[in-house]
Amino acid sequence: MSLFHNHDHHDHAGHDHGGHHHGHHHHGEASGPAAFPWRRASLAAVLIAFAVAAASLVQVRCGEATVVTRFGNPSRVLLDPGLSWRWPAPFEAAIPVDLRLRTTSSGLQDVGTRDGLRIIVQAYVAWQVQGDPDNVKRFMRAVQNQPDEAARQIRTFVGSALETTAASFDLSSLINTDASQVRIADFENQLRQQIDKQLLTTYGVRVLQVGVERLTLPSVTLNATVDRMRAERETIATERTAIGKREAAQIRSAAERDARIVEADATVKAADIEAQSRVEAALIYGRAYASSPQLYNLLRSLDTLGTVVGPTTKLILRTDAAPFRVLVDGPPQLDGKQDGKAGTQP
Repeated sequence: MSLFHNHDHHDHAGHDHGGHHHGHHHHGEASGPAAFPWRRASLAAVLIAFAVAAASLVQVRCGEATVVTRFGNPSRVLLDPGLSWRWPAPFEAAIPVDLRLRTTSSGLQDVGTRDGLRIIVQAYVAWQVQGDPDNVKRFMRAVQNQPDEAARQIRTFVGSALETTAASFDLSSLINTDASQVRIADFENQLRQQIDKQLLTTYGVRVLQVGVERLTLPSVTLNATVDRMRAERETIATERTAIGKREAAQIRSAAERDARIVEADATVKAADIEAQSRVEAALIYGRAYASSPQLYNLLRSLDTLGTVVGPTTKLILRTDAAPFRVLVDGPPQLDGKQDGKAGTQP
């Protein structure tokens, strides 16, 4: 009986142990599958929340504006750099708009001037999208946020404005050898006024600077310009020659006038001197005549011969006629001298 009892106790103990082990095994299987789905759900929820948050964040960079569209229509514009919120797609989308400075060249344009000549001009425009919500939306609607398309349309505007602006200027005010006659700055200012308001109201673009890159002449206009410059130079040369001749005539006239004045003064002075000399000669002649009339007649006859007869003069005259008579008779004997000689003779 005792062995049977122990055997039963052993079996019961083994059965209990086995039952306990079996019960413990079922407890592990029941708790494991129940906890794992909750962990997965929590992780999935975190990931979904992170994705939604990431999809709802918008980063606005410096030099850009971000347009938030709701179902394709612009709803608001973000201008301050940093992070902002929006509804995730497909409710809202974020489109960046570049606000940095850009330049666009018009290319070479053949335009006509006010005086009917042709020039080839190329201009550039420095522009940027105006940094306010209305103009950013205007730029979005006009060119669908495509800067290249905006540059193409701006190029068209500038080409048309160049034609209008050039028609207000003569060629000589754009190309001239005299720098004071060139009005390129006025040309650029008028060109900017032509496009500034149009670009702002149509595209939301602000024009910062307009300049002329290149300005040249076609062959026909170049030849006409050269001819015009040549004619201008010839006209200037003719005017300066006329001025020189007029000044030379004035100088010559003044010199001749001064010479006549000097000559007249000299003539007057010479006449005065001659008159004085004649007076003095007359006095001398008078005294000579008073002292010796015959000597006076002799001297006057010799003076007359000196005046009439020259080195090549040939005269045929009577020798007994005055004043040549003295050549034959010799000087007359003076009374005083004859008396002196007579007194000395023995």
